[in-house]
Amino acid sequence: MSGQVSYETEVKAGAAKVWELYGTTKMALLAKEALPDTIIGLDILEGQGAVGTIIKITLAGGFSYKEKFTKVDHENRVKETEAIEGGFLNMGLSLYRLRLEVIGKDENSCMIKSTIEYEIANGASFDVSLISVKLFADIAEVVKKQLTTLAGAN
Repeated sequence: MSGQVSYETEVKAGAAKVWELYGTTKMALLAKEALPDTIIGLDILEGQGAVGTIIKITLAGGFSYKEKFTKVDHENRVKETEAIEGGFLNMGLSLYRLRLEVIGKDENSCMIKSTIEYEIANGASFDVSLISVKLFADIAEVVKKQLTTLAGAN
Protein backbone atom coordinates (compact mmCIF):
# COMPACT_ATOMS: atom_id res chain seq x y z
CA MET A 1 0.00 0.00 0.00
CA SER A 2 1.19 3.51 -0.73
CA GLY A 3 -0.06 6.97 0.02
CA GLN A 4 0.81 10.59 0.49
CA VAL A 5 0.04 13.56 2.72
CA SER A 6 0.81 17.18 1.98
CA TYR A 7 0.71 20.70 3.36
CA GLU A 8 0.73 24.05 1.55
CA THR A 9 1.18 27.56 2.82
CA GLU A 10 1.62 30.95 1.23
CA VAL A 11 4.69 33.03 1.99
CA LYS A 12 4.92 36.78 1.43
CA ALA A 13 8.35 36.53 -0.12
CA GLY A 14 9.60 35.80 -3.60
CA ALA A 15 10.20 32.17 -4.57
CA ALA A 16 13.92 32.79 -5.18
CA LYS A 17 14.34 34.07 -1.60
CA VAL A 18 12.47 31.10 -0.11
CA TRP A 19 14.44 28.68 -2.28
CA GLU A 20 17.69 30.09 -0.83
CA LEU A 21 16.64 28.30 2.37
CA TYR A 22 14.75 25.29 0.99
CA GLY A 23 17.21 24.47 -1.77
CA THR A 24 20.11 24.01 0.65
CA THR A 25 20.79 22.65 4.13
CA LYS A 26 20.01 26.11 5.57
CA MET A 27 16.35 25.17 6.06
CA ALA A 28 17.23 22.15 8.21
CA LEU A 29 19.70 24.16 10.30
CA LEU A 30 17.18 26.98 10.77
CA ALA A 31 14.51 24.45 11.78
CA LYS A 32 16.80 22.84 14.35
CA GLU A 33 17.56 26.24 15.84
CA ALA A 34 13.92 27.38 15.87
CA LEU A 35 12.37 24.06 17.00
CA PRO A 36 14.80 22.71 19.62
CA ASP A 37 12.06 20.83 21.51
CA THR A 38 11.13 18.94 18.33
CA ILE A 39 14.43 18.52 16.46
CA ILE A 40 16.96 17.57 19.10
CA GLY A 41 19.71 16.53 16.73
CA LEU A 42 20.68 17.28 13.16
CA ASP A 43 23.98 16.17 11.72
CA ILE A 44 25.09 16.67 8.13
CA LEU A 45 26.99 13.44 7.58
CA GLU A 46 27.93 13.89 3.95
CA GLY A 47 27.65 16.64 1.34
CA GLN A 48 26.70 20.31 1.40
CA GLY A 49 23.13 20.31 0.14
CA ALA A 50 23.44 18.84 -3.34
CA VAL A 51 22.11 15.46 -4.48
CA GLY A 52 23.78 12.80 -2.34
CA THR A 53 23.82 14.87 0.86
CA ILE A 54 23.03 12.69 3.88
CA ILE A 55 21.57 14.08 7.08
CA LYS A 56 20.84 12.32 10.37
CA ILE A 57 17.82 13.73 12.17
CA THR A 58 16.84 12.96 15.75
CA LEU A 59 13.43 14.08 16.93
CA ALA A 60 12.08 14.36 20.46
CA GLY A 61 11.44 10.94 21.93
CA GLY A 62 14.53 9.52 20.25
CA PHE A 63 12.96 8.93 16.81
CA SER A 64 15.99 8.98 14.53
CA TYR A 65 16.61 8.43 10.84
CA LYS A 66 19.00 9.24 8.03
CA GLU A 67 17.82 10.87 4.85
CA LYS A 68 19.52 11.40 1.52
CA PHE A 69 18.91 14.27 -0.89
CA THR A 70 17.82 12.50 -4.08
CA LYS A 71 16.73 15.53 -6.12
CA VAL A 72 17.68 19.20 -5.94
CA ASP A 73 16.18 21.01 -8.92
CA HIS A 74 17.10 24.68 -8.65
CA GLU A 75 15.28 25.62 -11.86
CA ASN A 76 11.91 24.22 -10.77
CA ARG A 77 12.62 24.71 -7.04
CA VAL A 78 11.97 21.12 -6.03
CA LYS A 79 13.93 19.09 -3.48
CA GLU A 80 13.34 15.45 -2.61
CA THR A 81 14.81 13.43 0.19
CA GLU A 82 14.38 9.76 1.02
CA ALA A 83 14.85 8.00 4.32
CA ILE A 84 17.72 5.55 3.94
CA GLU A 85 18.05 4.21 7.49
CA GLY A 86 16.04 4.03 10.71
CA GLY A 87 12.81 5.82 11.54
CA PHE A 88 9.77 4.63 9.64
CA LEU A 89 11.87 2.19 7.61
CA ASN A 90 12.40 0.22 10.83
CA MET A 91 8.64 0.27 11.44
CA GLY A 92 7.49 -1.31 8.18
CA LEU A 93 7.81 1.27 5.42
CA SER A 94 9.81 0.50 2.30
CA LEU A 95 9.72 4.16 1.15
CA TYR A 96 9.52 7.47 2.98
CA ARG A 97 10.08 10.37 0.59
CA LEU A 98 9.73 14.07 1.28
CA ARG A 99 9.17 16.48 -1.62
CA LEU A 100 9.55 20.20 -0.96
CA GLU A 101 8.35 22.60 -3.64
CA VAL A 102 8.58 26.39 -3.76
CA ILE A 103 5.99 27.59 -6.25
CA GLY A 104 6.19 31.22 -7.37
CA LYS A 105 2.94 33.19 -7.48
CA ASP A 106 4.28 36.67 -8.17
CA GLU A 107 7.39 38.69 -7.40
CA ASN A 108 6.58 38.96 -3.69
CA SER A 109 4.78 35.74 -2.82
CA CYS A 110 5.00 32.01 -3.30
CA MET A 111 3.64 28.71 -2.00
CA ILE A 112 5.61 26.17 -0.02
CA LYS A 113 4.30 22.67 -0.59
CA SER A 114 5.56 19.76 1.51
CA THR A 115 4.51 16.25 0.45
CA ILE A 116 5.34 12.95 2.12
CA GLU A 117 5.05 9.85 -0.06
CA TYR A 118 5.23 6.44 1.58
CA GLU A 119 4.96 2.76 0.77
CA ILE A 120 4.35 -0.04 3.22
CA ALA A 121 6.66 -3.02 2.76
CA ASN A 122 5.04 -6.25 1.57
CA GLY A 123 3.64 -8.17 4.52
CA ALA A 124 4.33 -5.35 6.97
CA SER A 125 1.77 -3.91 9.35
CA PHE A 126 2.07 -0.13 9.68
CA ASP A 127 -0.20 2.47 11.29
CA VAL A 128 -0.41 5.17 8.58
CA SER A 129 -1.80 7.66 11.12
CA LEU A 130 1.80 8.01 12.33
CA ILE A 131 2.72 9.80 9.09
CA SER A 132 2.23 13.51 9.50
CA VAL A 133 3.33 16.69 7.77
CA LYS A 134 3.11 18.63 11.04
CA LEU A 135 6.90 18.95 11.37
CA PHE A 136 7.17 20.29 7.81
CA ALA A 137 4.22 22.63 8.39
CA ASP A 138 6.03 23.92 11.50
CA ILE A 139 9.23 24.36 9.47
CA ALA A 140 7.31 26.29 6.78
CA GLU A 141 5.97 28.59 9.49
CA VAL A 142 9.52 29.11 10.82
CA VAL A 143 10.67 30.03 7.31
CA LYS A 144 7.72 32.42 6.88
CA LYS A 145 8.54 34.11 10.18
CA GLN A 146 12.25 34.33 9.35
CA LEU A 147 11.62 35.89 5.93
CA THR A 148 8.96 38.25 7.26
CA THR A 149 11.36 39.40 9.99
CA LEU A 150 14.13 39.91 7.45
CA ALA A 151 11.81 41.82 5.10
CA GLY A 152 10.73 44.08 7.98
CA ALA A 153 14.36 44.81 8.84
CA ASN A 154 15.10 46.05 5.31
